[in-house]
Amino acid sequence: MHLAYPAVLAVLLFSVGVYGVLARRNVILVLMSVELMLNAVNLNLVAFDVWLRDTLHAGQALTLFTITIAAAEIGLGLAIVLLVHRTRRTAAVDGVTALGDRHEADTEEVAR
Repeated sequence: MHLAYPAVLAVLLFSVGVYGVLARRNVILVLMSVELMLNAVNLNLVAFDVWLRDTLHAGQALTLFTITIAAAEIGLGLAIVLLVHRTRRTAAVDGVTALGDRHEADTEEVAR
C-alpha cells in the first residue's frame, strides 16, 4: 500500500474539519468537525505506523490514546452544550458571548 492514499484522505478529512470549525455556527457541528480533525490525525498515525513497520506499534498506541481523549472531549463538550442550551436557549456559537450569568453579561453591555 502506498503512503499517499491514506495521507491524501487524511488531508481531505482534516480540511473538511477545519472548514467546519471556521464556518459553522452550531456548537454540535463544530464538535463534529473537531472529531473529523482528530480522525484525520488517527489515520495518519496508523498509516505511518504501517509504513515504517514499527515493531512497538507506537502509532497504533497513540491512536488509542487519541480516541480516548476524543471520547472524553465529546462527553464534556456535549455536557457543556446541553447546559448552555438550557440556560441560554441557543446552541449557536455567536449566541454565547459571555461565560458568566446572562444578567451579568447584559449589565456589562449596558455599562459599556
